[in-house]
Amino acid sequence: MRTRNREPQTLGEGTLDRMARILAARNITPAAVAELVDEPKSFSPLDALSAGLPPRYQAAVADHPQVLAWARAVAAAAVAPSRGARRQVTTGPSLLMAGVVGAGKTHQAYGAVRLLVQGGVGVRWRATTAADLYAELRPGSDTDSERVLAAYSRVPLLILDDLGAAKSSEFVEEQTYRLINRRYNYMLPTLITTNLRIRDLKAYLGDRVTSRLAQMTTRVEFEPVDRRRHRVAA
Repeated sequence: MRTRNREPQTLGEGTLDRMARILAARNITPAAVAELVDEPKSFSPLDALSAGLPPRYQAAVADHPQVLAWARAVAAAAVAPSRGARRQVTTGPSLLMAGVVGAGKTHQAYGAVRLLVQGGVGVRWRATTAADLYAELRPGSDTDSERVLAAYSRVPLLILDDLGAAKSSEFVEEQTYRLINRRYNYMLPTLITTNLRIRDLKAYLGDRVTSRLAQMTTRVEFEPVDRRRHRVAA
């Protein structure tokens, strides 16, 4: 069976005249019709990013020297997919931020993503806590665990928050290895936060994961100050 491509239809002068007469009969001017049509609103990349951020972190600002250095390195490695196109995050270094609860690690991570977008770099990114990730990957969940793992493994930029907060197990170690190994092999920038001391990660994650993290990340120790409680006290 053949399908014929139909040419796009245009409105003839007679049709336009009839529409004009109908509008005039109803005391509707062309200017009034134009006012009913919303002008397309400009939606900047930063607006789009803010819409996808958790409300608490929509105004997050990165100011830690090593976080700023990481953002500069990732921006420098960004590549334009075609001539004249905006540069996109593709590969780059990763950052492991360790410190006590409330030290500001998550704030810095989201602030770093905002910094990239403000600098004109395109970023496809995802964010999850380690506990939420394992919940999605557990057998019997309502999601396709392999598809979920692939999405987090392949996204150009990942925020993996609170690594080490979930109870250690063979399942946790194996899934973390699969995620980190993929991102390690493809040199995909990853922002990782943890409440564990860096030297304690080995006991929690095992040799395979910590060996890759040691090579792929710059490690940052945050000051042992719970800024959340400090702000409340102030």
